[in-house]
Amino acid sequence: MGELGKFLKSRRAKLNPAEVGLGCYGERRRVPGLRREELAQLAGVSVSYYARLEQGLGQNVSDAVLDSLARALRLDDAEHAHLVALARPNRSGVGRTTGATWQLPAGLERLMAMMGDVPVMALSPTSDVLAWNRLAHAVFGQHLADLPNMTRAIFLDPPTRALFTNWEVKARSVVAHLRMVAARFPTDSRVRTLVDELLCDSAEFAALWEDHSVANCDSFTNVLHHPQVGELTLFQEVLRTEEPELMLVAFTVEPDSPSETALRLLGTLVAARADYRVAVS
Repeated sequence: MGELGKFLKSRRAKLNPAEVGLGCYGERRRVPGLRREELAQLAGVSVSYYARLEQGLGQNVSDAVLDSLARALRLDDAEHAHLVALARPNRSGVGRTTGATWQLPAGLERLMAMMGDVPVMALSPTSDVLAWNRLAHAVFGQHLADLPNMTRAIFLDPPTRALFTNWEVKARSVVAHLRMVAARFPTDSRVRTLVDELLCDSAEFAALWEDHSVANCDSFTNVLHHPQVGELTLFQEVLRTEEPELMLVAFTVEPDSPSETALRLLGTLVAARADYRVAVS
């Protein structure tokens, strides 16, 4: 079963027959969620056609069918986009060369340099840090000499993991985002290498990956315990760039909050260190 079939099966397994208007009549169901024939009925397609989709045999799936499946499965916008990417892999990742290096535009790097009071980093779709300013480095990676991959660090780097008080929520968020990226860039070797590494080295990642959840994760609340300044709550916002798929991630705090005080203290500590250096792309 291919990725499209696995995704469809995982989503129909989460649907309650009663919630979608299908009576159970006291029967004991052998599988969770909806059966294939029930999902096909809700989507208005034949059972045989839907079965071929789950088996990876469907070709040239129309927009109308994908829209009907999304409605029947009660997909949100991110899940709907993921469904389309899986159904049309040859149209995903347009312009991407397998294994190509992501480049940070010079203008974006200049913009980051001007945002000294806000932690900010530039990320590739697979969460490789292409550059981060001094404050972002001080928050997320003072122990790191090189630019990390944030997803790898969250799962495999103990200090990074310990930083996140809400690690379980953060981990689920980054895996859901990576699943969307893997569908958009199905031939990119960097994506596949990262996923394979994490599947091999982290049982927690493997369990989350098996759930097939997807999300854009543009907004997120990071609850941190920083080793120098203590508790920090940082609100994450993602700005998309003209360079396809590159992300500028900025972190803000609630005004007049303990987190604002802690972030200012951290900035002061960084500024006081004449030998402080941060790697950029």
